[in-house]
Amino acid sequence: MSTLTIQLDTARKSSWSEQEVNNVVLITDFVQHLMNDHDFTYVRDTFGNSEYVQHNRSVPEGMEGILTYMEGFTKKFPEFSYDVKHIYADGDFVTFHSHATLKKVQRGNPEKGLNIVDIWRIADGKIVEHWDAIQAIDGSMRLFALLSGGKTANDNGLF
Repeated sequence: MSTLTIQLDTARKSSWSEQEVNNVVLITDFVQHLMNDHDFTYVRDTFGNSEYVQHNRSVPEGMEGILTYMEGFTKKFPEFSYDVKHIYADGDFVTFHSHATLKKVQRGNPEKGLNIVDIWRIADGKIVEHWDAIQAIDGSMRLFALLSGGKTANDNGLF
C-alpha cells in the first residue's frame, strides 16, 4: 500500500518564525509516522518520552495511549490515511486541517471519510498536548462515530 506524504514545502508560510517552523517540522514528523506510515516503533522511540495530555476523550491518556489506540485502529483499517490540507502555526501551537479516509480508494473523495482539525501544543521541543475536532462526512462514517463514541478513555477536559 502506498502511503500519503505530508507536503510540508507547499504548506509552509513565510510568516512563520523559526520556532514555528521547528514546531511544524516536529508535528509533521510525528503525524506522518503515526497516521500515514503507521510506524509506531518510530513514534514510540522518537516521541515516547513526551508528557502528552490527550483531550480527545475517546483516546487513552499519554503518548502510549495514542499509540495503543492507533495500533488497534490501523489493524481494523490498514489503509487509513490522513491527508493534510492546511497547516497553521501560532507560537507553541500547530494545527492541521485534514481529510482522513479508511480505504485507499476513498482518498481524495471529499464525500468520504472524516474532516479533522488537530491542534498540538509544543513545549521545549516536545509534544505536550493535543485537541481535535472530528466531523464525519458520509453516512457510514457518521454511523461509525455514533457506534464508537461515548466511551471516555481519559479524565482530561475537552478544553
